[in-house]
Amino acid sequence: MWFLFALLSAVFAALTSILAKIGIENVDSNLATAIRTTVVLVLAWDIVLLTGKVGGLADIGRRSWVFLTLSGAATGLSWLCYYHALQIGQASRVVPVDKFSVVISLVLAFLVLHEQPDLKTVLGGVLITAGTFVMIL
Repeated sequence: MWFLFALLSAVFAALTSILAKIGIENVDSNLATAIRTTVVLVLAWDIVLLTGKVGGLADIGRRSWVFLTLSGAATGLSWLCYYHALQIGQASRVVPVDKFSVVISLVLAFLVLHEQPDLKTVLGGVLITAGTFVMIL
């Protein structure tokens, strides 16, 4: 089931890039990011309310609040940078660099989360890195 959601995530992420590139024309990238963020905020809270999960707020511990807040800040900064890059660059070049986050995430998973790298993961990361450079050069 995780694969289905991961695949849907990839499809929606691809749509995000193309729709954003079209929509950002003649719009300040920061304003566009704020609009996008508002839509995400409303959608996320609608899902929480519709699924009856809002009561879980009281169960969230301090450590989780800190890391979820930091994650939100990182997401916001990522989106601001991404939209600005999309506004001034070609989507076909911006998107591969953005997706290089896969490799950065792998390295951080090994260093911070102490996940064990295996040959398949390392080889995949090397290929993604090579592919990123091929696409942007």
